[in-house]
Amino acid sequence: MSRINKNVILALLTLTSSAFLLFQLYYYKHYLSAKNGAGLSKSKGSRIGFDGTQWEGWFRIAENMGFQCLKIESKDPRLDGIDSLSGTEIPLHYICTLASHAVHLVVFHERSGNYLWHGHLRLKGHIDRKFVPFRKLQFGRYPGAFDRPELQQITIDGLEVLIPKDPMHFLEEIPHSRFIECRYKEARAFFQQYLDDNTVEAMAFRKNAKELLQLAAKTLKKLGVRFWLSSGTCLGWYRQCGIIPYSKDVDLGIFIQDYKSDIISAFQDAGLPLKHKFGKVEDSLELSFQGKDDVKLDIFFFYEETDHMWNGGTQAKTGKKFKYLFPKFTLCWTEFVDMKVRVPCETIEYIEANYGKTWKVPVRTWDWKRSPHNVQPNGVWPVSEWDEVIQLY
Repeated sequence: MSRINKNVILALLTLTSSAFLLFQLYYYKHYLSAKNGAGLSKSKGSRIGFDGTQWEGWFRIAENMGFQCLKIESKDPRLDGIDSLSGTEIPLHYICTLASHAVHLVVFHERSGNYLWHGHLRLKGHIDRKFVPFRKLQFGRYPGAFDRPELQQITIDGLEVLIPKDPMHFLEEIPHSRFIECRYKEARAFFQQYLDDNTVEAMAFRKNAKELLQLAAKTLKKLGVRFWLSSGTCLGWYRQCGIIPYSKDVDLGIFIQDYKSDIISAFQDAGLPLKHKFGKVEDSLELSFQGKDDVKLDIFFFYEETDHMWNGGTQAKTGKKFKYLFPKFTLCWTEFVDMKVRVPCETIEYIEANYGKTWKVPVRTWDWKRSPHNVQPNGVWPVSEWDEVIQLY
């Protein structure tokens, strides 16, 4: 690439990064800070961020520099839960070409969980597929979620640009950044059929469960341990975009290879006493911690076999062991109760393994030894091991 082309492209990057920063500040202040207030109703039907004239001005500047640019927009998922604003479109990607060069600008948007999100590079019907070789544009092929990076200013060819202060961390996030949204439309349909529980008790449980999940996430992040929403907590996210008020606990999954010996002490230091420890690292490990107002945190450790994954269960009074089988899955990010958390990417397969094809129907009576569709007997712990594998507190 010649020097003049470098400068032209860097100038465009500088211009667009400033524009996107202003866009984010405007959007966040004008819309999200008033999410539950009158400000939302005033903004109905208006253009988010820069108005059309200002964006067209940006395009004219790029075109005057010799670029041809394509803008890709889509509905703003942050507004899907707000009927009056659902459907508002925001810019997701800009692709600008000059001769044989292309600049792909991925727009990062701020989410309520204090992280950054970018949308899907999805081509609508009217877009010219020959504009650039789209299949070579790997970044942004799927929606992604990233930690908010601290930025530093550097100078390249005399132009000042911003990059992540820890570029390696940002680059390491990319292959694990895939993001899936809560299904707001299906959640609304669910609550039209099954009325939401807004009793004082239900609201108190949701509040306590949210605080417990936040504390667990903070504790596990300090340890560097990956986790995901599992069992009833995962079902609540997928089915109704919220916490199931009658579940009475928070369920998390962790791969056994991510287990750390100081995990129990870390939770105890965070104010969560150990309620029980079943199994051992080599087989069927399960931890339960006592949260506020009898809300439990249950952590299930998952083991990988050739063609499936499983977690174990133990009946304390008999020593009977149980195994819960799941098809293999990978992890994606999502947003849940204003947090960036992981869930199985293959969510429907994960949930149907546990709850069967009728998972959409609420079930208030649940026997962990019989009700799950994927449970099977797994023998009995030898009595000589009970002191190690059945610990109640």
